[in-house]
Amino acid sequence: MEHFFKCVSDWLTTISDAVCGYPFFLLLLGGGLFFFIYSGGISLRRYGSAIKALRYKQSSDGAGQISSLQALMSEISSTVGMGSIAGVAIALCMGGPGAIFWMWVSAILGMCTKFFEGALSIMYKGRDSAGEVQGGPMYIIITGLGQRWKPMAYFFAIFALLGTLCFMQANQLVEAVTTVITSPMGIENTPWLRFLLGSAICVVVASVILGGITRISRIATKIVPTMVGLYFLLVAAIIIIHADKVPGVFASILDGAFSLDAGIGGLIGTAIIGFRRAAYVNEAGVGTTSLMHGASRNDNPIREGLVTMIGPSIDSGLVCTLTAIPIIIAGNYVGSGEIKGLYIALNSFDALLPGYGHYLLMVIVLFFAFSTMFSYSYYGLKCTNFLFGAHRAKYYNYFYLVMIIVAAVIPLGSVVALMDLSFALMALPNMTAAILLAPRVKRLANRYFADEARDKGK
Repeated sequence: MEHFFKCVSDWLTTISDAVCGYPFFLLLLGGGLFFFIYSGGISLRRYGSAIKALRYKQSSDGAGQISSLQALMSEISSTVGMGSIAGVAIALCMGGPGAIFWMWVSAILGMCTKFFEGALSIMYKGRDSAGEVQGGPMYIIITGLGQRWKPMAYFFAIFALLGTLCFMQANQLVEAVTTVITSPMGIENTPWLRFLLGSAICVVVASVILGGITRISRIATKIVPTMVGLYFLLVAAIIIIHADKVPGVFASILDGAFSLDAGIGGLIGTAIIGFRRAAYVNEAGVGTTSLMHGASRNDNPIREGLVTMIGPSIDSGLVCTLTAIPIIIAGNYVGSGEIKGLYIALNSFDALLPGYGHYLLMVIVLFFAFSTMFSYSYYGLKCTNFLFGAHRAKYYNYFYLVMIIVAAVIPLGSVVALMDLSFALMALPNMTAAILLAPRVKRLANRYFADEARDKGK
């Protein structure tokens, strides 16, 4: 069985490296740069407008199921997950501290990308087979670009079913439990143990996702501020205790980002790693943003785009930095020789807060992992709705729950490769549609900001 998993892992990794290397890097970087320049640097110039849009008291009469705030919290609950902890550890193992700088760059560019995605999710909605209003890249492609683009919509939906299966979250949550709890108790980390842990996770997730998007968004709105706040306090304690090492952390990030010790190829390789991991964290350009914000009742596309723009500043900006600081201070990612993800993060926190650091991080991990698994189920549900009809969509949740158990057992290398590949293939149709429809968003944005300036002048 182990030989089979290794063969599958090697095969997936080979394909993933080919697709997710330069092609994926150029797609996200090029697309992000386009949106940044085309919007006039909206992520830097209009962040205040984004906060104002978040506070706007919107009507409940719009076509949708949840509010803009609930959509944002649900989206962040999916992005601030294992990618924000295990993903950062993986980036440091593969690319060193310099990869974190490129995650920051990805956050700035990703905010611009998400602005356009969020606006388009309101501009172009469609109806499912039951006649209910739905949003997402599939409907943006068909409604915005026309029926002849329908194959591209199906292409996105098929790979989104794979990309949103939460393999990383389930796998790394089990890794956390075995590292912190069962292994110290002398319980061997066997496939059967991982199966049992995966089954327990499955039961918890089922209690939430079977209640639909309303229950998911309600729980996300409560859990996201709590988990980010607790994580901030935990890392703040580490920073205070090890304050003398913090300047060196940021120096190593900047030095690593522009180091030519390994040549131009090494520098580009570090940037690619940073962008790949950041893509899994903030998901800008991947299409999940439109899936969630397409359920918003907001009837103003630009206001929704501004709200959406806040996401990357929190997940791949704030939270990833909070993760990177302790790991770089501890330094145990150096020479790890393999992808270990959460194992490295847990050991880093325990080294800096001996005796209880890994337990505290374990609590945060529970918040992060479950919040992501709750929201991701909704993405797959919408894609199933589109592909197979509204009357069959409910069966997806049962498939999703079974896959959580599968993810608990398979190797991490396979998980990372499958997620990277799926995200890259989701990004291709989503970014294509967003770039082609960008002029329509910009026209609305110009009017929106002109009205905003006029209101300020009164």
